[in-house]
Amino acid sequence: MRPEIKSLLFDMQHAAIGIQLFVAGKTLEDLCGDLMLQSAVERQFEIIGEAMTRLRKIDPAFIERISDHQRIIGFRNALIHGYDAVDQKITWRIIQDKLPVLQRELEQLLDTGC
Repeated sequence: MRPEIKSLLFDMQHAAIGIQLFVAGKTLEDLCGDLMLQSAVERQFEIIGEAMTRLRKIDPAFIERISDHQRIIGFRNALIHGYDAVDQKITWRIIQDKLPVLQRELEQLLDTGC
């Protein structure tokens, strides 16, 4: 695996772990009522999406190994450009349903080195 790809995967993995740590023991209501928590979570999603965008430019074939990569990039773009319309219910659903899948895929890619 090329070093720059490994670095981007590591950045995504680190950001995903950060999100999980931030929301551990929290609820949707906690997220909605805590600007600092929202900001922290959104920043980590921005990092994941930006790293995914860079990975797509470096190796378009490699990114196909990550499910929902287009949606992840789209979510990053929504956070950056549509910051005033972010729905925390959607963010929470992504944390609960999609983030664990991404974490497993990143772990597998980093562990196998492919």
